[in-house]
Amino acid sequence: MSERLRVVSISYKNAPLEIRERLALNESETKAFYLKLKDVLGLTEALVLSTCNRTEVYYKSEEKVSTEIIKLLAAQKGILSSEIITYFEYVDDEQSAISYLFEVSLGLHSQVVGDQQIINQVKLAYQWSADMDMAGPFIHRVLHAVFFANKRLVQETSFRDGAASTSYVTVDLMESFLPMLSNPKILVLGLGEIGEDVAKTLFEKNITNVTVCNRTKEKSLEIAEKFAFEVLEFESLISEIGHFDVVVSSVRAEKPIIKKSFFNNNKSVKYLFDLSVPRSIEPDIDNVAGLVLYGLDEIQKRTDNAIEKRLEAIPEVKSIINEMVVDVENWSKELLVSPTIHKLKNALETIRQEEMSRYLKSMSVEEADKMDKITSAMMQKIIKLPVLQLKAACKRGEADTLIDVLNDLFDLEKVKLKN
Repeated sequence: MSERLRVVSISYKNAPLEIRERLALNESETKAFYLKLKDVLGLTEALVLSTCNRTEVYYKSEEKVSTEIIKLLAAQKGILSSEIITYFEYVDDEQSAISYLFEVSLGLHSQVVGDQQIINQVKLAYQWSADMDMAGPFIHRVLHAVFFANKRLVQETSFRDGAASTSYVTVDLMESFLPMLSNPKILVLGLGEIGEDVAKTLFEKNITNVTVCNRTKEKSLEIAEKFAFEVLEFESLISEIGHFDVVVSSVRAEKPIIKKSFFNNNKSVKYLFDLSVPRSIEPDIDNVAGLVLYGLDEIQKRTDNAIEKRLEAIPEVKSIINEMVVDVENWSKELLVSPTIHKLKNALETIRQEEMSRYLKSMSVEEADKMDKITSAMMQKIIKLPVLQLKAACKRGEADTLIDVLNDLFDLEKVKLKN
């Protein structure tokens, strides 16, 4: 049985956040896990992808060792495997596994379809795999095909057009007016899932002069340290909010906590984003001169439009993926016959060298050089057709028969591969 690419996966589709976050791996944990895959399971090629939405292991192996991989992961994270094993999914057919890797990397399986961050996360996962000598010929080939497919996706489709998440739409809108402001101060109020995502997006887009504020100060300090932002005490919100040019609020409250009265003496243009449900900013606050309010409905409408365009582009994306998967499969099949091709070349070269050696003593240097060139050219022509036939047989799935014939004709089992 030959090695094939397999996948073991846990994701937002089948596991709650509290399970996924317990299994998330940072860089040092990922690299330690690679050592376990190598030393305990004997794997030589693997890619470990761990994000907030998924932890997946793509591995090459003759035998399915997905259960063993889950047990290793559980042991590393100090969890009983019985607590998590039911949340995992498996892909053991190589073609399906390759297609799945493409689809995940290009954002087809992201919570926000077409997510632009996943391809960068895959690149980082690939780098860590290479760092640990776990990116062999197959992983290298597949990942480079994935990155090329991503370029095609951007150039040939509208799959990445527009912002398709609340945080990205918010920051995109923000970027449209930030250049008009002089050193604008930004406040992110409320650090739940949406607020934290806004903070992360601001950081990723290199937008600075950001302050975070949350009822729980520990959360503010955690996010501020993570992204090098400032912290505003929640108790100081009323007195300090007027100093900010942009306020993004996703704080949970039964009634609005940001009121018109906070801006009675407003003398500049300020932009407010209310991403809360229920609303945390008084809806008529933009009646105050200089205040511009963007509500969640407007943000969501822009998000829905972007997602609709991305969904329409999915058939084009899948067409690109199908083409690239076929290329990878053909390469993979040719890789199987590569040893036979090399052995055949070595066998013919041995015959050529042996026959030449019988006549070299009676030849001048000039004659020997000429004979070497002639016989070498003959060998190249002789071997060309078998090689082409082998590669064609690979695509038809009939290579085994031709390999057996060549082995019998040239006794290739006794031929050693030369570097």
